[in-house]
Amino acid sequence: MRCQKSKHTLMSLTKLFRNRDFILCLALCIGLLAPQVAQLIQPLVLPALALVMTLSTMGVPGSVFRSPRAIVIPFSLGILMNYVVLSSFILATSVVFVVEKEIWNGFVILAAVPPAVAVIPFTEFLGGDKVYSLIGTTAAYLAALIIMPLMALGFLGSNFLQPMDILIIVIALIITPFVLSRILLWRRVDRFIEPVKGSITNWSFFVVVYTIVGLNHDVFVNRPLSLAPVAIIAVLSTFLLGLIIEWIVRKLHFDKKRTTSLVLLGTLKNYGLAGGISLAFFSKQTALPATVSTVFMIVYVIWLGFKRRWST
Repeated sequence: MRCQKSKHTLMSLTKLFRNRDFILCLALCIGLLAPQVAQLIQPLVLPALALVMTLSTMGVPGSVFRSPRAIVIPFSLGILMNYVVLSSFILATSVVFVVEKEIWNGFVILAAVPPAVAVIPFTEFLGGDKVYSLIGTTAAYLAALIIMPLMALGFLGSNFLQPMDILIIVIALIITPFVLSRILLWRRVDRFIEPVKGSITNWSFFVVVYTIVGLNHDVFVNRPLSLAPVAIIAVLSTFLLGLIIEWIVRKLHFDKKRTTSLVLLGTLKNYGLAGGISLAFFSKQTALPATVSTVFMIVYVIWLGFKRRWST
């Protein structure tokens, strides 16, 4: 009896440590309570994201880019959702809620960056259309080569990021993982990876989330009051905007999978890139919007997961 109980406990713990929501919450909590290791594992963030992208794009058929007609709509919608809808919303709400110039600069940078690379694996988590998300994300990154410098000149008066930097991100986090996923499929390695794909993806995200939160631990502990206007905008640009996008897209008769993809493209920015640019070219204060938004992104994705389970 005792042996059976121990076995049941072990199975429950194993299931818990494979649960995406638990792992994301754990990363958030440890990042806030024990941030000391974040500096040491910071170099692992880019490889972890690349690994996640490789595993996520394994399920995308290689024929997807062969038909120009098939990619025109998701390509256009990727740019529309992330730049026209989300960037405009971020800038509009920051005009209303933000007074400090440095924080305003942070929101301009946030509006200028392309979508989170995590849009594609999050699409898989939430049962969305991976092809739509992949094409839409790629389109937005290519558009960023032009949009980011123009927004910098228009709002900040300086060219804070060279197009070559964006091109490097596209190659490292989208093109290379996609090519690697084709090689894995060609070599038929996917059958060995598939049983552990979810766990590898979840714990890779643990590394990313813990590092981002841990590196910005002092902001949450020492300056909580300064976060209020930033938090309001982060909530509005995810939870509220996401509901609005979902309502409009369903009125336009998109199916549930594509609706999920468009909601993610229209609510998530590359907060890591925005935070890095803010720290490199401005100040810690300017990095606040990206830092706080990262935390709310985690909460938002967990909420979307619960919402999906409730609706099925």
